[in-house]
Amino acid sequence: MRSKFTLLFLLTFLLVGFLSACGSSEPEVLRLATTTSTADSGLLDAILPAFEEAHNAQVDVVAVGTGQAIELGEAGDADVILVHARGREDEFVAAGHGTERHDVMYNDFVIVGPTADPAGIRGTALAQDALAAIAASEATFASRGDDSGTHTKELALWEAAGVTPEGDWYKSLGQGMGDTLLFANETNAYTLTDRGTFLSMQDTLPNLGILVGGASIADNGDPALLNPYGVIPVNPDKGNINDDLAQEFVEWITSEEVQAEIGEFGRDQFGQPLFYPDAGQN
Repeated sequence: MRSKFTLLFLLTFLLVGFLSACGSSEPEVLRLATTTSTADSGLLDAILPAFEEAHNAQVDVVAVGTGQAIELGEAGDADVILVHARGREDEFVAAGHGTERHDVMYNDFVIVGPTADPAGIRGTALAQDALAAIAASEATFASRGDDSGTHTKELALWEAAGVTPEGDWYKSLGQGMGDTLLFANETNAYTLTDRGTFLSMQDTLPNLGILVGGASIADNGDPALLNPYGVIPVNPDKGNINDDLAQEFVEWITSEEVQAEIGEFGRDQFGQPLFYPDAGQN
């Protein structure tokens, strides 16, 4: 009888130890390099906890400009990147730094500025024409100046406008979107921003309004202002890449369930989503 109790105790002890070990296993780390807009808008805070719980993962987010996020991927210092500069994303994959680009979502860019609108750009149909007017009037313009996706788009628009922005009126900050918007608000400057970040911060930006791009993405008639986001797993050949978890992240963020969450994020608060799901559309 005693041996039976001893055996039962031992089995119970081993089972408890096994379950305890399973329950306390350390989460896997996923290094996500992404643009500041996905963080500043609050999107990542809203959706990432579900991924972490479902996959026993810890997502270490580095939110920087798209250029810096791509550099982190090239150096093997990120497992996956989530960015928005399509040409540079395609180059990243073509050069063998990433395995495959996947569409995730899109929003659009808008030009915001002081409500007094000293350059008179309110309602201008094309962003390049609005920038030309800002340059002609030498009204203050705040540029992120940080090699981000937004900065890349801004430079392309200046080029389309036939303008080389320079002079005291052009402020190149080397800052993320949130800080650039705060600077523009404090100095009555114009700037280019993604709509999602502006809407998420507009309560702290009383001096700024959307002047080019309309009240919603449906009102934005300038195709140059479309802003697609892509997710790319970093090539595991770089070494020290958590490729399995990166692939799981891609499958998760492009899944129907998460795409639906992305499409609803911000709708209740702002009357429109901050991002529109786009997985599998292109």
